Amino acid sequence: MRIVILGSAYPLRGGGIASFNERLASHFQDLGHEVDIYSFSLQYPNFLFPGKSQYSDEPAPVGLRIKTKVNSINPFNWLSVGKELKRANYDLLIVRFWMPFFGPCLGTIQRQVRKNKHTKIICIADNIIPHEQRIGDKLLIRYFLKSVDACLTMSKSVLKDLTILSPKMPAVYTPHPLYDNYGTHQSKKEARRLLNINEKDRVVLFFGFIRPYKGLDILLEALADSRIRDLGVKLLLAGEFYGDPAPYLDLIKRYKLEDFIFMHTDFIPNQEVGRYFSAADCVVLPYRSATQSGITQVAYHFDLPMIVSNVGGLPELVRNEYVGYVVEPNARQIADGIFSFYHHDKEEQFRTNIIDEKRKYSWDTFGREILKLAD
Repeated sequence: MRIVILGSAYPLRGGGIASFNERLASHFQDLGHEVDIYSFSLQYPNFLFPGKSQYSDEPAPVGLRIKTKVNSINPFNWLSVGKELKRANYDLLIVRFWMPFFGPCLGTIQRQVRKNKHTKIICIADNIIPHEQRIGDKLLIRYFLKSVDACLTMSKSVLKDLTILSPKMPAVYTPHPLYDNYGTHQSKKEARRLLNINEKDRVVLFFGFIRPYKGLDILLEALADSRIRDLGVKLLLAGEFYGDPAPYLDLIKRYKLEDFIFMHTDFIPNQEVGRYFSAADCVVLPYRSATQSGITQVAYHFDLPMIVSNVGGLPELVRNEYVGYVVEPNARQIADGIFSFYHHDKEEQFRTNIIDEKRKYSWDTFGREILKLAD
């Protein structure tokens, strides 16, 4: 089968989305399919991008055909790319959708592609209703969905949103597969040596772009809980601020947490991701809202226990008291989860359970679901 993936890829950093698209392309290539990726020449205009850079300085992924073609804000480009993909006559176009801003761009490209009456268009929907909503979002989403043949969602909450906005859309839920492309495990001792962390410290990890819905402020308040202070728990903060860091820095100062946080707030390159997951005792996702999270699937790859908020699709991915804890998104309950993890010495038990649990999150299963939708 000839497949094209429309979405972020190298040299864009794109967080987990770019890595996911590249890993998916590799999976289909390994199965014998011919795969191209059409990525963005301009993904976000600067005023919509709060990070430091949209581009990676890492080496290009080996063995992938990535075409940097799509300008998200240029309608003439949308028509040109759409006509190019129409002429190419791919059997399957897989498009990633995660925010309404891309609805006009992707929807217009797809409308051109459909004119060849051959290419099947399957959407992988990270979100349908965005975490941070704006006026007009639903109009943009509907414009996009009208040129899609079927959707795959990675959380049941996104599937529910989809059925509300497009009740006749063929759709299936299948969990986010493992992020197994961030290298192999390091020993905790070696990872901590590289990060200048004492081997005996109790360390929880917050990883990924820092945005309001991800609840870092909730976690900082949890760290100030007297039980957590008495345990001496420290936070490995690894990820770039998407927005003003001042509110978080003010909380750190107010609660006198300076000596309890290892700050790594630049973008974390792919080849260093494993270092952070290997150095921690567990990862905390104190999200206010969520669909699914790629962070849980990185944690599964590194056999790292999780403490997550009871929001969106996170409880679907983390079995409570088996591979971690599911708690409410407030400082008291996040602190409860951290305290229980250390007080009851759960790390070894949870890590053992993760080895069994993560078998269900395979790329083979995920790829088969996409191909079923394309039949």
